Amino acid sequence: MSDVNSAGPGLAIIGWAVTSPFGIGREAFSEGLAERPVHRQAVEAGEGPAGTVCLVPDFDPRAVLGKKGTRSMNRVTGLGVSTIGDLLKEVKGERFVPERTGLVLGTTVGSAQSTIDFTRGSLTGEKPYHVEPGLIPYAVMNGAAGQCAIWHGVKGPNATLAAGRAASLLALNYARRLLLTGRADTVLCGGAEEYSAARAWIAERSAKNDAPSTALGEGCAMFALTTEPTGRATLATLLAVKAMTCSDGDWRETVRRCVEEALEAADVKPSDVWVVSPSDPLVRPVRPSGRCSTTSSTSVAVVSPVTELLGETHAAVRALQLAAVLSLAGRSPESAGQPAVLTSIDESGTVVVAVLKLS
Repeated sequence: MSDVNSAGPGLAIIGWAVTSPFGIGREAFSEGLAERPVHRQAVEAGEGPAGTVCLVPDFDPRAVLGKKGTRSMNRVTGLGVSTIGDLLKEVKGERFVPERTGLVLGTTVGSAQSTIDFTRGSLTGEKPYHVEPGLIPYAVMNGAAGQCAIWHGVKGPNATLAAGRAASLLALNYARRLLLTGRADTVLCGGAEEYSAARAWIAERSAKNDAPSTALGEGCAMFALTTEPTGRATLATLLAVKAMTCSDGDWRETVRRCVEEALEAADVKPSDVWVVSPSDPLVRPVRPSGRCSTTSSTSVAVVSPVTELLGETHAAVRALQLAAVLSLAGRSPESAGQPAVLTSIDESGTVVVAVLKLS
């Protein structure tokens, strides 16, 4: 996967927005990380596999966005449109030129529910083409990214990346490439995942190493990246993204090599790293504000995997994890100028590492 590896000039993150089971907005998310209870809901058998899920509380696209244009809107599109709206409130201004603004969204399959509903309609209708026409734009994988761009007037490059749990970090890298090649001046990127009965059934039947007790979650986190943050505070600088494939089952060795190469590309010494956001399966979680010893005399902050708080959010997990890192940095003055490392692994064999410098 060397074609997705990149380094070079750092790119500025000038804004972020999040919608999660803690609630809508950055304030709810930051408070949630400080031990606020997450919204959990019991699902009865028949609606989906019986169990507990982590939902964005009281989120309904029509209630949040209004009735116009939302009659057939699915949940993942609503999460994306709402979150991008919050992000644009923060960064919209002279830097927001619709034709020079791109959008990159990480996903698993888009909306499994819309795809299955559309397929069911084509099989059970009187004729195959007797389907609900409003479902058509939402039944394709890139439907959410396209609808988000239409809703907010984003006219630059538009892309959807389906890469499992690594999708959000790869979306950051895709945004980086758009900026460095001059195809956009600002890119809105991140990941989104919805909860639905269809997704729950798919997750139950395809589960391999996932713990049965892991609740499904949903959410969306989006970030604004630019090459020239003139007149606007930079929250962090994306220095490098590296990706590898683990083909021999030795995850730790692959992650180690990927981290080393990412740090080298970013020109960051391992001893200088201030905070690490590790993938869930490899590192025993600690409290978000905790410290853990390293092999040197220094220490590194470890941001707990958000899965233990928000449930399994698949394609959105690393975007939510980056939001957690930025939230921690925002309340930690000592983080200014310090490097951060995010790692992601996916059972498909993909390992991705991103290195940032906090501001």
